[in-house]
Amino acid sequence: MCGIHAIVTHDGIPPLSDSLRRCLANRGPDHLGQVETGVNSRQGPRLSLAFTSTVLALRGDRVTPQPFHDAATGSVLCWNGEAWKFAGQDVQGNDGEAVFARLLAAAGDADGEAVVEVLRCIDGPFAFIFFDKPSLRLFYGRDRLGRRSLLVNRDSGFVLSSVAETASPSWLEVEADAIYVLNLASEGDGRGVFMAPSQRPWMTDQAADMILNIGQLNIATPSETLPPLESTSPVVHQLCEELTASMRMRVLGIPTPPRPEGDSDDTRLAILFSGGLDCTVLARLASELLPPDQGIDLLNVAFENPRVARHRGSHETTSIYEACPDRITGRKAFEELSAVCPSRKWRFVAVDVPYTETLAHRSQVISLMHPHNTEMDLSIAYALYFASRGMGIAQDRPSDEPRAYSTPARVLLSGLGADELFGGYSRHLAAFERSGYPGLVDEIKLDVSRLGKRNLGRDDRVMAHWGREVRFPYLDERFVRWAMETPIWEKCDFQYPETESRVEPGKRILRLLAEELGMRSVAREKKRAIQFGSRTAKMESGRTKGTNLLVP
Repeated sequence: MCGIHAIVTHDGIPPLSDSLRRCLANRGPDHLGQVETGVNSRQGPRLSLAFTSTVLALRGDRVTPQPFHDAATGSVLCWNGEAWKFAGQDVQGNDGEAVFARLLAAAGDADGEAVVEVLRCIDGPFAFIFFDKPSLRLFYGRDRLGRRSLLVNRDSGFVLSSVAETASPSWLEVEADAIYVLNLASEGDGRGVFMAPSQRPWMTDQAADMILNIGQLNIATPSETLPPLESTSPVVHQLCEELTASMRMRVLGIPTPPRPEGDSDDTRLAILFSGGLDCTVLARLASELLPPDQGIDLLNVAFENPRVARHRGSHETTSIYEACPDRITGRKAFEELSAVCPSRKWRFVAVDVPYTETLAHRSQVISLMHPHNTEMDLSIAYALYFASRGMGIAQDRPSDEPRAYSTPARVLLSGLGADELFGGYSRHLAAFERSGYPGLVDEIKLDVSRLGKRNLGRDDRVMAHWGREVRFPYLDERFVRWAMETPIWEKCDFQYPETESRVEPGKRILRLLAEELGMRSVAREKKRAIQFGSRTAKMESGRTKGTNLLVP
């Protein structure tokens, strides 16, 4: 994880503001580096370029400084992400160095297509800025799913950044639908106005039914009544294998985080943990993969919601935090994990957020999530911001005495993506009831195709602020492709409703896997949005709409 920033101007390079430098450094606390250069365009004045990168070191055996700079050619790379695979092969060592080496080998070609081809071969979450100085081209973009943040501002010069410097409407999210190329050789008309960048598609084979530039959705529907999914169905075993492969890249090899001298606790991984199905399956599989001496922190956030507090009866003895829906399910899942994996050092971290603290951080959260600016954006961002901070009251076992704690983990796991891939939303059931399997396929196709348009850039800006990297096992390219190719009835068979002996049909394949892993209670947990489970939604008025724009 890194913070990246680049500026191209006709008028000299302004210094980074203190607030922007601080936000970039929060994303990458291990190193801050800068490279400045200049180019002569075909017309007008000389262009000045400056590149800034901050580094959170999670790959390789040392801190690798950025920006990457090749003295021979003058080319520069700002890399924010994880290249797990290159052309299907695992990337060893520092991935940024590996990507830069390949980009340098491809740089300088006549049309820039060789550089684009290098980027197309990368599997993993990333945002990047690459200046190919020999060809005077600036390449930039986000991965196909948009899992890392990158913003653009063309109001004064041409600026790219992981976070916005101000709350100006000029800041826009770089779309994840293409690789962008700015030809600096054509710039410099003296007016200080930059041309619009060209776009290079992620895939050269643009099939009409290609989704996310990753694969094709299986739109087949059953021609006859099929038996219900069972835990013994082969596809459940396939799900376990595919999800484990995605997890293996994301949880193994995490370096030991900085810790106080004499502290022997080896906890490198934390889960954004509501106690729901998606995140608890990740926790359970992580326990299968990690060495037995490594702990796993379960970060469970709950808020003091003044609207809810006003309606609590005087006879209620449970704290407002312990009464939050996600706190209840979180503790329940913690107990089940402790029983199923008793030798694992679990740590349940109750992150309680008083309303006064929510208000104290409001301007910071709004600044980080910009250019998103609705009430729903804020309620979701609050939950992710405080959960990823990882400060709260911890217990190693459900019966232990709570103690103050701050997680040292620099890698967090999120269960995002499972609902879209496996039919976990109530609208999927509604689509099936309205139009059968064809309607369900259409609804799943719509949700999956919008994954790249989701607010992952917003979430990245909010969570990376604490010097932690969030990883999404359900959004691994290979896993997404497998899930899309799996027949719809093998993921959510709504023709067989929930019974006493049968889990509900939404995400049934994942629920059956949870049962196979020994978590029968978790397998029956209902879907609940984070803003309602943690009670960040409608904190003042029940009439507030999520689409309302924020009042400054």
